[in-house]
Amino acid sequence: MGWTCFAAAAACAASPALASETPLYQPAPAWVVPTPAPDPAQIAKDAPAVVIFDSQQRIENGRLSSYVDTATRVASPEMLSQLATLTIPWAPDKGDLIVHELSILRGDKRIDLLAQGQRFTVLRREQSLEQRELTGILTATLPVEGLQVGDILRLRLTTTSKDGALAGRVQGEEALVAAPARVGYVHLALSWPTAAPPRWKVHAEGVAPTTAVKGDYTELSFALPAPKQPDMPADAPTRFRHPPLIELTSFADWADVSKVMAPLYATDGAIALGSPLAAEVDAIMKAEATPLGRTQRALELVQDKVRYLAVGMNGGNYVPQKPARTWALRYGDCKAKTLLLLALLHAMKIEAEPVLAHIQLGDFVAERLPSVAAFNHVLVKADVGGETLWLDGTGMWSRLPDIRDTPPFHTVLPVRAAGAELLRIVPRVPARPFMDVTVAADESSSADLPSVFDAKAVVRGGAAAAMSASFSELPEKQKRQAIGQVLRGFVGDARIASATMATDPVAGTLTLTARGVTASHWRTEDRRLKRLLASATAGLEFAPDRTRPAWKAIPVVAAGPFAAHMRVAVRLPDGGRGFTLEGQPETVARVAGAAIARSARLDGGTVTVDETVAAAGGEIAAADIPSERDRAAVIKANAPRLVAPEATRRYWELAGADPAGATQIKAIDDVYTAVIANDPDEVGGYASRAAFREGIGDRKGALADLTRALAIEPSVALYLRRAAVREVLGDVPAAVADAEAARQLDPSSVQAIASVARLDAEHGDLAGGVALLDERIALGGDTRAALQEAKAGLIGEYGDAAEAVKLYDTLVVEKPGSPSLLNGRCWVKGTRALMLDTALKDCTESIELSSATGAALDSRAMVWFRMGRYAEALRDLDAVLAATPGKSASRYLRGIVLARLHRDAEAGRDLAIARRLDPTVDKTYGRFGIKPEAAAAAAAAVRAKG
Repeated sequence: MGWTCFAAAAACAASPALASETPLYQPAPAWVVPTPAPDPAQIAKDAPAVVIFDSQQRIENGRLSSYVDTATRVASPEMLSQLATLTIPWAPDKGDLIVHELSILRGDKRIDLLAQGQRFTVLRREQSLEQRELTGILTATLPVEGLQVGDILRLRLTTTSKDGALAGRVQGEEALVAAPARVGYVHLALSWPTAAPPRWKVHAEGVAPTTAVKGDYTELSFALPAPKQPDMPADAPTRFRHPPLIELTSFADWADVSKVMAPLYATDGAIALGSPLAAEVDAIMKAEATPLGRTQRALELVQDKVRYLAVGMNGGNYVPQKPARTWALRYGDCKAKTLLLLALLHAMKIEAEPVLAHIQLGDFVAERLPSVAAFNHVLVKADVGGETLWLDGTGMWSRLPDIRDTPPFHTVLPVRAAGAELLRIVPRVPARPFMDVTVAADESSSADLPSVFDAKAVVRGGAAAAMSASFSELPEKQKRQAIGQVLRGFVGDARIASATMATDPVAGTLTLTARGVTASHWRTEDRRLKRLLASATAGLEFAPDRTRPAWKAIPVVAAGPFAAHMRVAVRLPDGGRGFTLEGQPETVARVAGAAIARSARLDGGTVTVDETVAAAGGEIAAADIPSERDRAAVIKANAPRLVAPEATRRYWELAGADPAGATQIKAIDDVYTAVIANDPDEVGGYASRAAFREGIGDRKGALADLTRALAIEPSVALYLRRAAVREVLGDVPAAVADAEAARQLDPSSVQAIASVARLDAEHGDLAGGVALLDERIALGGDTRAALQEAKAGLIGEYGDAAEAVKLYDTLVVEKPGSPSLLNGRCWVKGTRALMLDTALKDCTESIELSSATGAALDSRAMVWFRMGRYAEALRDLDAVLAATPGKSASRYLRGIVLARLHRDAEAGRDLAIARRLDPTVDKTYGRFGIKPEAAAAAAAAVRAKG
C-alpha cells in the first residue's frame, strides 16, 4: 500500500473493524522528529508553493504508521480554491486517521484551526456507502475557514494501517520527489525495530539514503528532492521508465506472497447447493459438453452478467467479495470477478488458479521486492486440454474464438497454497482482429473529385463493448458523429451522411457503418496522378531514437497483442482503362514485431487492397533496431500505388454531370444533400457542397450554398469565397460588397483588405483601392509588409508599372531574398513588358530561393513569352502544370505560347480548359494585351514569312 496519507489506504480487513470511524485529534507519536514551522517572512514570492513535505514512517508489529507534515503557500486565487476544502481518505477497518495540527501561518501569527473548533466531517452519502461495501474507504473533509491568498496552510497527521489479509507481513512503497519538482523542504524517513528489519530497495538514480540506529530502531533517511532522473525514450519498456520510488517488504520471497494470498481465493463451499450460482453451473454444464466450451461460457457469464466496478488493488484492498454476494449485486471489481470465475470453473472440475498482475508495469515486477504491492490486478489462469488460458473477468465480450488470447501483463504471480514463483506470460497474436474494416469507394467520374465511401467496421471484444455502451446512450446526431469519428481513422477527414451501429451479443461484435465523402486521395507525383492504396500499413514507421550513448542498449516495446484487418475497394474512372499498379502488390513480412500481409489487385474497373497487421507484443532488442528500421522503410516505400493514365478525366472536363457509366457526381451530391438535411443549421455541409459545385462548374449552385452558409454564420472566408464566385459570374459590384462585408467582419484581415482593393481597381477605382491599402499600411503592425506587397502588386496590374517596380525595389531592399517579392517584381515586369532582362533574373532568383516554385515559374514563363523565347516559356509552363494542372492562368498562357509555336489544336484545347476553369481569364490577360487572336495573328505572320 502507498504510504502517503493522501493516497487511498487499504480496505476490507479479514478481521472486524477495531479502529475509529471518525478522525482522532491527538499529538504526533513520540518517534516523530518534528520539522520547525516555516517563517513566512523568510519565504520569497517566487519560492515553491510546497514549503514543507515531511514523510516519516514506522513499521512495528505488523503495523505501518505514516506521519505526514505539509505546509503549502497559497500563492494564487487558483490555489486558494484548491486548498479551500481538504479531503483525506482512509480505511477505518485497518487503522486510524489521527490529526495533529491544522493551522494557518499569516505573517508572525499562527492561527490554530483545531483550537477554534474546526473538525473534519466524514462523508456518508449513499453512493459513498455503496462504494464502501467494496472498499472500506471513508473520506474526511473540512472547509478551511478564513484561508487567504498569501497564507501558509499547515497540516500534520498520521494514518495507521495493519492489514489482516497480509498475515502479519508489512509492505510499502513511496514515490521519491525528484528534480525538477520544486519543494522548499522535503524529507523522507523510514524506521523499524532493529531486531525485525524489512528488506528495502530504491528504484532511482543518484539516491543514497543514510542509515542510523536510534535506540532499538533503525532509521533510513532520504535527503530529497532526488536528482533529476535520466531521460528515457518513450518506447522503452516500463522497467526503464518507472517513477522513482522506494519500497520495503517483510515478505520472504515471491512464494511467500503467493501463499499469503491463496486463502483469499479458496473456493470450497463458495457455491452452495441449490443456490442461483449452482443453477448457472448446471446450465453451463448442460449447454456445453467440452471443458473448453464450459470455460468460455463461465468467462462470458462473469464478463457480461456482472458489471465491473473499478476498485483496484492499489492501496491494499485485497479481500475479494464472496461469489454469492457478487452474483446477487451483479457488480464487482477484479478480485470479486476472479473469485467468482474460479468458483464456477472449480465447480465444473476445470483446473484454474488466480494470478496477480500489474496492468501498466508488468515488465517491472521482476525487478521489485516481493510484495502484493507490486500488483494492481488479478485474473485467472486455467489449464484446459493441455493449453494455458488467461481469463480476465474484467474484460468484455470475449467469445470462444478469443479464448486463447493473452493479456499484455508480461510477468504475473500465480496464487497457490504451496507458493509459486513469478511466471512470464508468453504472448500470442489475437485470434480475431479487434477491428475488421471494409471500405467501398466510388471514384468513377474523376480522380479530382471527392471520394464517396461506404465503410463498415466490425469491432470485437472490450472495445466493442465500450463503444456499444457509450454510443447507445447518445442522441442520434451525437451517435452519428461518434461513429463517424471512429471510421474517420480509416477513411480520413470526412463528411458523414449516415451512420449505424448494430450489436451481436452471440459473436461479441459491434458493427459500425457510415456513408460519406472525403477529399480526393489522389496526388500529383512525378507528373502523374497517383493514389496510395495501403491504409493499415501506409503510415508504417519504426524509428526509435537510440542516439544517446545511455540509450544504446535499451530495447523497444513492440505493440501488441493486437490484430487488425482492412479491405478497400475503389471503383475507377473509365472502367479502369489505362490505370496501373506500381510498388509491390503482394507483401508478406514481419517487421518491428508485427506480421504484415498486404495484397493489391486491379480487376474490372476496381482496385482492391487487402491488409492484415497482427502482433503478439514483446520487445525488439537494441541490436535489431537498425535491421528492423530498414525493413520498415522498405515495406513503406514498396506500398502499392495506383497510377492514373496521363489522359485520365479531370474535373474541368466534366459538364456538371456524371459521364456515361459513372455515378460519382450524383453520389457526392446525394451525400452532401443528406449531410445538410441532418444538420440544416450548420455551415459545414453548405460550404463543402459549394466547393464541390464550383469544381464541376456549377457556380450558380455554389453561390446558392455560400449564401445559405453566410445566413447561418458569416465569416471572412465565406464572404471572400462568395466574392470570388460572384466575380467569375460577372457581378463585380456584388463581389465588391462581399469583400467589403468580409473587411467589416475583420478590419485587420489582409485577405479581405487586398480583395476589396483589387475589386475596387477592377471596378475602375484604382485610387480608392490604393487609398484603402495606404490607410492600413499607415497603422503599421505585423500586416504592414504584406499590405505593402499587395499595394505594389495592385499598382503593377492596374496602374503605373514603373511606379510598381519602384515600390518592389524598396521592399526588396528592406527584405532581401524574399521569394514572394522577387516573384512579384518579375510578374509586373513580365506582364507589362518592361525591364525584361532584370525580370528574368528576379524570377530565377525567386525559384532558387523558394520551396514552392509554381508561381515564380509561371512568372518566368511570362517573361520568356515577352522575349519571344517560346520554347523556354513552354518548358516552365509544363513544369507548373505538371504539379498543378488546374492552374488556369498557366493553362491560358500555355495556349497562347502553343499558338505561337503553330500547335493550334493543343493551343485550342488549353485555352478551352483555362476558360472553363476561370471564365474571366481572357479579361485578365487582355489587360496586359495578351489575347489569343493576337497570338494567332503573330503565328500567321511567322508562317507567311516562312
